[in-house]
Amino acid sequence: MDYVCDTSVIVDGRILELIKEKGLSGKFFIHRATIAELEYQSNMNKETGFAGFSVIGKLRALEKESEIEVIIEGERPRPDQVRAAKKEGAIDHLVRELARGLGATLITGDKVQHEAALAEGILTVYLHSHEEAKELKFAKYFEPDVMSVHFKEDCKVVRKRGRPGEVIVEEVGAPISLDALRAIGEEIVEAVNRNRSYYFEIDKEGASVIQLGVYRIVIAKPPFSDGFEITIVRPIKKLKFADYNVREKLKDRIDNKAEGILICGPPGSGKTTFAAALAEYYYDKKKVVKTMESPRDMRVREEITQYTALEGDFDNTKEILLLVRPDYTFYDEVRKIKDFQIFADMRLSGIGLVGVVHGHKAIDAIQRLIGKVELGMIPQIVDTVILIDKGRVGKVYDLEQTVKVPTGMREKDLARPVIEVREFESGELEYELYKFGEETVVLSMETATRGSGRGRRGGGGARDRGEGGGGGRLEEMLSHVLNHEFKVEKRENQFVVLAKPNDISYIFGKGSKKFRKIERKYGPIKVEEI
Repeated sequence: MDYVCDTSVIVDGRILELIKEKGLSGKFFIHRATIAELEYQSNMNKETGFAGFSVIGKLRALEKESEIEVIIEGERPRPDQVRAAKKEGAIDHLVRELARGLGATLITGDKVQHEAALAEGILTVYLHSHEEAKELKFAKYFEPDVMSVHFKEDCKVVRKRGRPGEVIVEEVGAPISLDALRAIGEEIVEAVNRNRSYYFEIDKEGASVIQLGVYRIVIAKPPFSDGFEITIVRPIKKLKFADYNVREKLKDRIDNKAEGILICGPPGSGKTTFAAALAEYYYDKKKVVKTMESPRDMRVREEITQYTALEGDFDNTKEILLLVRPDYTFYDEVRKIKDFQIFADMRLSGIGLVGVVHGHKAIDAIQRLIGKVELGMIPQIVDTVILIDKGRVGKVYDLEQTVKVPTGMREKDLARPVIEVREFESGELEYELYKFGEETVVLSMETATRGSGRGRRGGGGARDRGEGGGGGRLEEMLSHVLNHEFKVEKRENQFVVLAKPNDISYIFGKGSKKFRKIERKYGPIKVEEI
């Protein structure tokens, strides 16, 4: 009997299983269009192409030991047909035409190809995706406490084990060869094509990101990387919200008030694990919960739908979610400017938002919003910041906006909108954010208080030093701090510096340490806009 194999059963290797399990014999035709498609994918450094050629190689080996004959047939397609294979179905059409012309049975794992063949009166066999998960070769490296495994050609396998904050890095076995690494990659790609719950999150030239159940897999190849590399990461433990021993005050805020939450922490600190626990906590409270992720690696229950970037753009996902109207949306890995803008747009539309961002300190999460959204809108977008440190809840901030004279300034006419960042449990003010001219100042109260204290202890300041009315040496020291034209005056036995807005912003921000050093010598210095 004659059979025609399409690209889907070649890439995932199911044709090999069919021949062995059913004891099929006869002629197995592969269209040159399939060869061209695999060649194109391989030239694009995509693992699917290499996996397909590997399967054809195994078919050739099987040809020598069983009653099958592998035949390459058909005309090679045009380059534009190969490039448009997925969207326009040109390759699938050529494969169906070959089956029709030969009077052969088409073997496919593609549902659309199967339905099209039936519609055209072509005899076809549809190989369903396997729902059961088959243990893959890399699984042997994952012991219960192993967080990630790192493969690179001609290098020893590296594993990270432990838990957030207590990680041990170890090498395992002998260096792994390129062929062995390719075999692992081909097995992964076959698994993705066989199981509909596995998927490619990203598939670009030289790099692929795959979600394989609980495993997140990154495959990198030259020229993107300097060698063939596979990194496999998995969460080692799934926690419930109750496991975090959240204090009652924070729990009450999460239950009743917090609607714009940022969860931050350094890589590997357990941010996503906490976010998943919080998502299920909200679901248990009868809230409609969705997620926005790429890759989709939050471990949440089936009832919580996990969305990725629609047509590669989270802006499209946002439009769908605005129609779905969930109570809470969890936006994992908010990194780019556009991510923050989408986060802000959804939050201002009334949806509860929980974002996951990288940052070693809680204030880092807030600073990442600066310049991406209007400063005055930040408290409306984010009202709570939670730092996850070594898998535990650390610093928590509360954001509120008020109008006042920023700390360190003395003139009442310098009053302006100020965002106060307070430690949640104690209510202690830790940071102020405000605009001064075109600059945004992030002022630490610890720095401001410590600096003014040193000024007061400066031994009487300028009054006891007999400095001249123009400041003398003071002007020279200030010239190393201020970039623009400034003036120094003496009023009521105190120095007053008249400076440009940008310089004033610098004095109360990044340059505060330098300015306080000058105050230690000359006493408290008043600053006014020139």
